[in-house]
Amino acid sequence: MNKTSFLFGLILCLNTIVSGQTQKRQAHIYPATDRVVIDGDLSEGEWKEENGATDFWQYFPSDSSNAKFDTEIYFQYDDENLYVGIRCYSEDDKYVLNSLKRDYRAWSNDNLTLVFDTFKDGTNAFVFGITPYGVRREALISGGGNERDDFSSSWDNKWYGESRMGEGFWTAELLIPFKSIRFDQDTKVWGFNSYRFDLQNNERSTWVQIPQNQMIMNLGFTGDLIWKGDVPTSKRNLSIIPYLTGTTNKVVEDGAANRDQFGGFGGDAKIGLGSGLNLDLTINPDFSQVEVDEQVTDLNRFEIFFPERRQFFLENADLFGGFGFGVLNPFFSRRIGVAKDTIDGASYSNPILFGARLSGKLNEDTRLGLLTIQTAADEEFGLPSYNYSVATVQKKVFNRSNLGFIVVNKEHFDDQADANYYTKYNRVVGSDFNLFSADNRWSGKLFYHHSFSDNNERGGGQHGADISYTRDRYKFNWNHQMVDDEFDAEVGFIIRKDAFRLNPSATLFIFPESEKINRIDLNIGYEQVVQPGGKLLDRNLNFKIENRYLSTANLELEANLDYVLLTGDFDPTGIDEISLLEGEEFRNAQLELAYRSNNNKDFTYGARLIGGKFFGGNRYGFRTNLGYRLGVLGALSLTASYNYLDREAPYSSASLFLLGPKFDITFTKKLFWTTFLQYNNQSDNFNINSRLQWRFLPASDMFLVYTDNYYSDFSANKNRALVMKVSYWLNL
Repeated sequence: MNKTSFLFGLILCLNTIVSGQTQKRQAHIYPATDRVVIDGDLSEGEWKEENGATDFWQYFPSDSSNAKFDTEIYFQYDDENLYVGIRCYSEDDKYVLNSLKRDYRAWSNDNLTLVFDTFKDGTNAFVFGITPYGVRREALISGGGNERDDFSSSWDNKWYGESRMGEGFWTAELLIPFKSIRFDQDTKVWGFNSYRFDLQNNERSTWVQIPQNQMIMNLGFTGDLIWKGDVPTSKRNLSIIPYLTGTTNKVVEDGAANRDQFGGFGGDAKIGLGSGLNLDLTINPDFSQVEVDEQVTDLNRFEIFFPERRQFFLENADLFGGFGFGVLNPFFSRRIGVAKDTIDGASYSNPILFGARLSGKLNEDTRLGLLTIQTAADEEFGLPSYNYSVATVQKKVFNRSNLGFIVVNKEHFDDQADANYYTKYNRVVGSDFNLFSADNRWSGKLFYHHSFSDNNERGGGQHGADISYTRDRYKFNWNHQMVDDEFDAEVGFIIRKDAFRLNPSATLFIFPESEKINRIDLNIGYEQVVQPGGKLLDRNLNFKIENRYLSTANLELEANLDYVLLTGDFDPTGIDEISLLEGEEFRNAQLELAYRSNNNKDFTYGARLIGGKFFGGNRYGFRTNLGYRLGVLGALSLTASYNYLDREAPYSSASLFLLGPKFDITFTKKLFWTTFLQYNNQSDNFNINSRLQWRFLPASDMFLVYTDNYYSDFSANKNRALVMKVSYWLNL
């Protein structure tokens, strides 16, 4: 039986998995009979309170009782907007606030979050949240909300909300334009849930009851939001978002400083095509305002993954980047605008000239994604202008599951380009089956992808499976991956090839009768990587115990036993001139202890200690995170890590430091200042990134961004830049 037949045979077997659901909770959306003023005062206007979303369930510290302090949510609509009225009861007004900065993290603020599954597919949703102080956030959920990575807070759109605080409660009113979301105008029932973090009372609650061992945003647990009237018809939705930039830049090369000043302009457009599809256009995009990645000490043999943050690529991102696994992804949008020399492996940047992206729902059961990006040529390196194109389609099957197909094409049309350095084309085709049972006990994925290039027309393939079964007291997971040596996805994220990886695991959830401990998780995992033919490359046995306390503190103890056969030269320090050689074998054994404090306090802290055998030597290290809330003024945080690698001659021992203080100052709900310093002696760099943001209108901003890079001994400056950018969101 070939691999394709096996995978699709397994898909058909999964069709026999049948799971029931309890009766859906219901709330109603009523036509507005009066003008709704968005000021947080529910005494104005007519909120029909008899059929709202009320009677919340606890999610923490218990998941089997009603919330101690209830939440009430009511809905109205007119031809243009959805209105939401919120009342959250509480013990007093000592609300926990991290800052006034938009797009806060739910676990560090008192807040309420609304989740709208507008197509009722249990896979994707729009998220809107607000705090007692009227601070707002918006986000997207994809992939069913099963994993943390399914939540993207980088998405931005235009909507409005205000809050008020009363005695023993706080209220809020939201206005969400129908132009800002996608929905099926022929469907009168949306999926809906809401979750609340009541930090002053140490309680988390949800409208639809969710077990603690499931993610609080999981779309397998939603109620019905029912329209008590006609769903508004689709209207023209056209948004133009132009920008202007001015930059002064200094780059130091061979001791000489090159300075230049230049300006730029470009913009994006969002065009709603019906109620379910959205066309995004971009010309000369600029991403200078995007937050910098948090640096890490790299002790790994493989490339580190950093998530996409650029707005153009975010809405319906799962349609493009959700294929495969995180480490076996055929399309990774951060590859766009980067070309790799096939001889020396060096990467070169070629800026994006323009692009278009069509994504969303064709109908109730079908989603479509089309993307094309054209990048600029670079004559200095002989780099041709590449076109990146992706086509995907996803079809709902069974209850919440779906079957997806993807084609990725990277190609240039310059006959003068040196074929020894740059491939003319690289293509990947493939299919994924994503499994979500009705009650979310079963979840997982099966996939197969195949690549083709002008220098390898036969190409190679990769396939994998990840299946989880979750109950109240336990969870089992099966994961395997196989990547051919000939598989090449230039626009993907693939950490290793010519390997078969097997990784089963099991977790036991214990709920002790204790005044301090909420839950104990016991996990065991096994990983084995072999080459085709059976040659062992890696083996890992992992044991982990995690105590989750009623105070929200957390304690972990983890042990890892490793065997590694190096498939290439490797320097664990990242700074030594002498590397361990391909073919050498190592047995590592490490123990980790981690603690995270109560998150409800103004001062929070966490630490992780690690020690043990590491590639023929010893490793001793720690990582700590400190945070202090300044109330409405903002927050201070510090990340620090130290790793000492003790190694015998001829290899050098190494002390690796990483220090990252961060200052978040919020002058108002519209004016934010963030400064992030990062010292990393492994990469020989000290970085300063300071960003002032003024949101002068909804979704319209002015940024002033200063970046500076020095060598870690501060002997010289590498580069420096000051950028001003103004963008304006115009709805037509």
